[in-house]
Amino acid sequence: MTTVADVPLARNRNFTLLWVGQGAAEVGFSASMLAFPLVVLAVTGSAAASGLVLAADAVAQAVLALPGGALVDRWDRRRIMLACEVAQAVALASLVAALLLDGVSLLHLAVVAAVLGGCRALFEPAEDALLPSLVPESRLATAVATNSARSSIGQMAGTALGGVLFGVARWAPFLLDLVTHVVAFVMLAFLRAPTRPPAESPALGREIAEGLRWLWQRGEIRVTTACAVALNLFFAAYYLVVVVLAERQGTPAGEIGVMAAMLGVGGVVGAMMAPWLHRRLSPHAAIAGVFWALAALCPLAVLADSGYLLGALFAAMALLAPTANTTIITHQLLLTPDALRGRLSGTLNVAMGGAAAAGPALGGVLAEAATPTAAVLVCAAGMTVAAIAVTVNRTLRYYPREESQCATTSPTES
Repeated sequence: MTTVADVPLARNRNFTLLWVGQGAAEVGFSASMLAFPLVVLAVTGSAAASGLVLAADAVAQAVLALPGGALVDRWDRRRIMLACEVAQAVALASLVAALLLDGVSLLHLAVVAAVLGGCRALFEPAEDALLPSLVPESRLATAVATNSARSSIGQMAGTALGGVLFGVARWAPFLLDLVTHVVAFVMLAFLRAPTRPPAESPALGREIAEGLRWLWQRGEIRVTTACAVALNLFFAAYYLVVVVLAERQGTPAGEIGVMAAMLGVGGVVGAMMAPWLHRRLSPHAAIAGVFWALAALCPLAVLADSGYLLGALFAAMALLAPTANTTIITHQLLLTPDALRGRLSGTLNVAMGGAAAAGPALGGVLAEAATPTAAVLVCAAGMTVAAIAVTVNRTLRYYPREESQCATTSPTES
């Protein structure tokens, strides 16, 4: 593995190029995701069609996640990222042109959404796998936390800009997304990453199975993945239930918007705290802490009588998650051989995508089957059970800090 100079991230040219480029792309992506259902509603008047377009994005990402991770381990990662930026820019350019000419169709919108989702299925594992070669091990945890902050900032800024730009013109949010992908491509073009020698190319299915087998044999990865799935499942359900609770209490739409934005604010502050907390907390405390914080804070939603208070609650709930993510992701990247990091990320994306889809469905069932207060308490009970399981789990109690060196074993070694 090529040695990376141990300099602060702000002076790490490659990391800065990646962070700036992808920070811009996060803004554009969030603007497009806000605009897609609004455009579909304007064109078709159908809420079901809006869901279909967003589903095309999610399904493409889910279907390609496992093969995408395997391809990332087979091909040059920087070139994959460059190709994804080009594909997304071309798709968005076609959509902007169609909207300007008033000739957009539902099929066109769905195809563009599927291209964006499919590109993320390749890009995200490629970026995750490339990161350890851009920063030294001693600064990997800080880099992971900084990327978490980037995502939260991009989501907040992109959502706000998307709403404003859609009010100007239907095509404007997608033009912003197009421009940000061009910026990201330029940043990546100047990035210098280690080249990877051509790897043997067995059948893709065999590569996927090999990666899944290796990951399953690592108890730390199995357990922390289960933790992340549980956390995302219950919180996604809880979020929908709280939105329903706020709406039934007569909370104005503006306050609900502030409530949602405060979740991002908490994520940014938490990401800024994460490197400091990561150094001071044991891995078990960092992981269990976020579960107990959510279990304790969840029931307070029934006492909040305004969107602003619910927003403050959301911000508090988001504070510790970046620390747990930093602890888990840093260790997973260092534990996993470079030749398997793409498959690690692809597999985790499948698991997280399933939780992200099942969580709102669970929340919707709870909101329909019980009163909002009862639904909140059910979510809190589920989080408490998960917190207890995390606390007593032997693997997590002895979860190690980062390895001193990156894993160098071959994919077939156990």
